[in-house]
Amino acid sequence: MNIFEKIKRQFLNPELQFQASRSSGPGGQNVNKVNTKIVLLFHVFDSAILSESEKEHLKTKLANKIDNEGKIQIQAQEKRTQTQNKEVSVKKFYAMLSKAFTNKAPRLATKPGKAAIERRLKAKKSASERKNDRSVSFD
Repeated sequence: MNIFEKIKRQFLNPELQFQASRSSGPGGQNVNKVNTKIVLLFHVFDSAILSESEKEHLKTKLANKIDNEGKIQIQAQEKRTQTQNKEVSVKKFYAMLSKAFTNKAPRLATKPGKAAIERRLKAKKSASERKNDRSVSFD
């Protein structure tokens, strides 16, 4: 099974861990009483679902997101409840994974069109004439 199928079917859900803490997000007085902020934790190198090549790929692509222990942490505190923030964090996680595994299309070299070349040459000619008009002749 390829990685995009794993992401689409959310196969990594059993390996996700969640921690709750007090949020600074919306909720009014509720913020001070209830732990609504969710931190999603995923141990990349301890994953039994990811293959070794996928782990190495994540290690290179998400190097700035993985800490020294090999964990990815994602916070969510946009919503007012734990369950909503849990859903948001899971969506962020899978979006990050799909972006990491999506290959960027190589840039194809192109040539400028005739109209662009003519515009550039016309601009150069007008700039040159403008500078020549500035010169003072001492004849």
